[in-house]
Amino acid sequence: MAGILAWFWNERFWLPHNVTWADLQSTEEAAFPQAEDLYLAFPLAFCIFMIRLLFERFIAKPCALGLKVQANGPQKAQPNAILEKVFTAITKHPDEKRLEGLSKQLDWDVRSIQRWFRQRRNQEKPSTLTKFCESMWRFTFYLYIFTYGVRFLKKTPWLWSTRQCWNGYPYQPLMPDLHYYYIVELSFYWSLMFSQFIDVKRKDFGIMFTHHIVTVTLITFSYVTNLTRVGTLTLCLHDAADIVLEAAKMANYCKCQKLSDLLFLTFAIVFIVSRLGIYPLWILNTTLFELYEALGNFPALWVFNVLLVILQILHCFWSYLIIKAAYKAISKGKVAKDDRSDIESSSDEEETVPRSKTSHSTVTTNGTGGANGTNGYLTGGTCSEEH
Repeated sequence: MAGILAWFWNERFWLPHNVTWADLQSTEEAAFPQAEDLYLAFPLAFCIFMIRLLFERFIAKPCALGLKVQANGPQKAQPNAILEKVFTAITKHPDEKRLEGLSKQLDWDVRSIQRWFRQRRNQEKPSTLTKFCESMWRFTFYLYIFTYGVRFLKKTPWLWSTRQCWNGYPYQPLMPDLHYYYIVELSFYWSLMFSQFIDVKRKDFGIMFTHHIVTVTLITFSYVTNLTRVGTLTLCLHDAADIVLEAAKMANYCKCQKLSDLLFLTFAIVFIVSRLGIYPLWILNTTLFELYEALGNFPALWVFNVLLVILQILHCFWSYLIIKAAYKAISKGKVAKDDRSDIESSSDEEETVPRSKTSHSTVTTNGTGGANGTNGYLTGGTCSEEH
């Protein structure tokens, strides 16, 4: 194992020419980032997750109920042992052949069986109350960490001149505020990595999981190699838009349509300016050009830049969805449904009790109340989430 670690952390790969790991060892005069520090992120990620559970139960939930957020989930599908067995053991999306077979077996028409499956799928979706609590937690955390980051960065020289990110490298002592900022951000993203499997499921799960992996990897490697100054700029820049996004989602869940639309359009502007404007012109410019000029060429430089460019590609993808939604908002007077919604289709909101081919009656009800948060940017009339 020691040999594998020594091979992986080859200083000629990770560090610029004439820099060694010995240069980054902490001394009595100055502390530098140590790989062992990152182990703190795992217990802290667990603590953050537990704080989230307490926050959602004792703070977010009472707030949601006080704001009249709908507490009930989708109406349950009519009990049916045969359909339930197919749903749980075979498929949640039966094809035409299976639908026809079930129709003959149950003496129900095909459309009623399709509606039963849509209703049953929606039944597994979380309530608006659950989604509100999740958004309020994220809003609170992003607001806190963004405020902390701004207060820290405004006192640093590299906020005003990105060339200061590389001046004096590798002898850039680790400040306590920077250490705290990095470890808390890393812990939060580790908590997202694991909680994503139990959170509200969205269609862009794979993309978000990729985003979290890239973020955790960048934070980890930039900390170990003491490229933390540009890391703090990247983290703070990414947190800015998320605050407005979560606020827009909460307004959506509270059925404050005008406020939700206003917040979403604000979010769209902040996101596009920060991720398509400031990020490439500020962050990518310094890592692609100023870093190369200051420290020369070394393999890890291209690893970092590839990961940063992957983030930019994700920014472009999400910006496309945001612009499309914003266009609909302006042209139609309200934010329309977006491709990244976790509701399968508008017809999934329609829940109909299955009817027989002969004498069963049909009753149609409104399924989920229309409000639905996603990890994309819009939903059922307003916004949802990206990062």
